[in-house]
Amino acid sequence: MAVIAEAATVIARGGCVAVPTETVYGLAADATDSAAVAGIYAAKGRPGFNPLIVHVADRAAANALATFDAQAARLAEAFWPGPLTLVLPLRADSGIASLVTAGLPTIAVRVPAHPAMQALLAACERPLAAPSANASGSISPTRASHVLRSLNGRVPLVIDDGATARGLESTIVACVDGTVRLLRPGPVSGQEIAALLGVMPGGAGAGIEAPGQLASHYAPSKPVRLNATEARDGEWLIGFGTVAGDATLSADGDPVAAAAALFDALHVADASDARGIAVAPVPEVGLGVAINDRLRRAAA
Repeated sequence: MAVIAEAATVIARGGCVAVPTETVYGLAADATDSAAVAGIYAAKGRPGFNPLIVHVADRAAANALATFDAQAARLAEAFWPGPLTLVLPLRADSGIASLVTAGLPTIAVRVPAHPAMQALLAACERPLAAPSANASGSISPTRASHVLRSLNGRVPLVIDDGATARGLESTIVACVDGTVRLLRPGPVSGQEIAALLGVMPGGAGAGIEAPGQLASHYAPSKPVRLNATEARDGEWLIGFGTVAGDATLSADGDPVAAAAALFDALHVADASDARGIAVAPVPEVGLGVAINDRLRRAAA
């Protein structure tokens, strides 16, 4: 595709481009180029202490950047390519720019499944740092139009391949010092990880170890009220299940459909004339854990 070649040229020259993954649209740049990575932070207005996820084409490329223990290897084999990010000890000879890891001794790495991102990785022949392609802290983009609205000319190229399939950022799991900890819930659930490893992953620590851990994140410009069964005056209601609302995440209560629709619904509500946003209850089960995690941070 000509657009992939054009995007690879922008990245080779130290720029960044927006590209779809199966989770959300990412803002990709050469993860080995400090100036290019600084361009991501500048475009997003992202805090420097917040690390970035590095995307690679396959497990072999990940091995060149990080150290895998037995548990990390099992997770990679089961869920890559796909919506799982592993936080692993960084290899001393990785060549990754220190800005990517925010000075931490670990690296967040993922093998994406989306054909556009895989094509870009193949064309660039290097690891790509790629956080979500939106202004830091705002609603994550699941469509090219969301990127254009949020970054407003700060990105030279957006690869448009329609709406993303998953609609939520990747699950992030840390495998360090023999422990397995769930740092961010996502499409791969804690139950799936526990079933594979035979142990439920622990929780996140107090510090920032990975993207998406800030208390306020994924936030619209309007106040968000959760667990609403009806709209108050001036609110746009996002429904789920039996709560219809102005729009719904899933009329039949399907959490997979709800996850895919979540950020799109928040974008629509934020662009409406309403003064506030209300969201119907979503059960805290399976994928609902990840949906509620994003909603709580949006409302913080």
